[in-house]
Amino acid sequence: MDPHLLRTFIAVARCGSFSEAARELGYTQSAVSQHIAALEGDLGAVLLQRRPVSPTGVGVRLLEHAGPLLLRLDAARADIARLTAAPAARIVIGVSPLALTPQLTRTLADIRRTQPLWEVTVRVLSREVIARQVATAALDIGLVDGVAAPNDPLHLPDVGPLTATAVTEQRPAVALPAQHPLAGGTGLRLVDLADARWIDAPDTAIPLPQLRTASGTDGFRPSLRYEGTDVRGLLALTAAGHGLALLPQSAIEGIPGTKAVPVSAPRLVHRTEALHSNAADGPPALLAAALRRAAG
Repeated sequence: MDPHLLRTFIAVARCGSFSEAARELGYTQSAVSQHIAALEGDLGAVLLQRRPVSPTGVGVRLLEHAGPLLLRLDAARADIARLTAAPAARIVIGVSPLALTPQLTRTLADIRRTQPLWEVTVRVLSREVIARQVATAALDIGLVDGVAAPNDPLHLPDVGPLTATAVTEQRPAVALPAQHPLAGGTGLRLVDLADARWIDAPDTAIPLPQLRTASGTDGFRPSLRYEGTDVRGLLALTAAGHGLALLPQSAIEGIPGTKAVPVSAPRLVHRTEALHSNAADGPPALLAAALRRAAG
C-alpha cells in the first residue's frame, strides 16, 4: 500500500468530504478521488461510501491499521535520520505534567554546567503525544509517568523501537479535600472509592480507565473533566470538592486544602520513565545516560 494513498484516505474519512480533504492536503479534488480509487483498486474493496462520505466496514478496519502503519514509517525515517545526521548541540525534551520531577531538573542542571552551549527546550505534553513524538524525532527524549504493579513496565503505545528507562518510583495517593471524612486515613483501597466523585484529568492525573483496570471494577465515573496540564489547578478543583484524583504522593503534599492518602490496595507504584530512540546520539544520549545513573 502506498503511504501517500493511505494519508489521503485518512484525511477523507476524517473530514467526511473529498473537497475538504483536498483543501487540507493541498491537492485538487480530482487528485484525491484518484488516490482513493487507486487504493480501492489495490485492495480490491470499496473503502468509502460516497453519499454521504463515510468509511465502509472494510474502510473502518483499514483505518485501524493505517494510523499505526504511517506512524511506524515516520519512526523508521526518523531513526535513519538520527543515524546519518551529525549530532546537534540542541535537545528538545517532552515531559508529561507529573514527570517534571526535581530529579530531572537537577540532572539537566548538572549536565548543562558541563555543556553550557546546549540549546534546551522543554515541552509539557500528554503521555501518548510524547511517545509518538519521540518515535518520529519531534522530541529527542521524553519523560512519561503512570501507575503499574511494582515489577511491571508502564503500558505505553506501540510506536516503534524505543528504550524505556525507569527514572523515579513513589507511592500513588488519592488527592482528597482536607475536610473529607477519609482525609485522616493512612491508606485507601481503590475498589472502595469506585463510586466516589472523580475528576477526569487524563493529561494530568492518572487516567480513570487505568483505575478501573487496576481495581477490577467499572466505577470511577467522572463528575468533572479537566482538560489541562496544570497540577495545581487540578488540585484546586479537588480542594473545592469537585472530585478526587490519583497522583504521586509528593505532587499533593503541601498543596493548601488537600490531603494525600496513599493507595494501600492494589499494590501500585507511580513511575516516571525516560523514552529515547536506540539510535540516539549526542545530547539525547548524554541526558539518557545521566538519568540512568541518577536512577541508580
